[in-house]
Amino acid sequence: MLRFKLKERIADKEFRESRRISLIEVANETGIGRITLSRMLNRGTHVRSDTLDRLCTYFGCRIEELVEHLHDAPPQKTKAKKAR
Repeated sequence: MLRFKLKERIADKEFRESRRISLIEVANETGIGRITLSRMLNRGTHVRSDTLDRLCTYFGCRIEELVEHLHDAPPQKTKAKKAR
């Protein structure tokens, strides 16, 4: 599973620039839809590579500072019932 670290990048930029940054500002500056950004913040979504590229450029960060791969939990083994 991929986790987008958009909140962290916004917080870092806010700290560096000593001001609040809204999703609308990020959307306007990057050309990425506000809904796409909101989905990245809240529940994850499919994201195109050009979207990730724009965000990395806007935040001045590397891809691994924006996206994190989380290992999925291994599937639970279930005992199969024997056929009679």
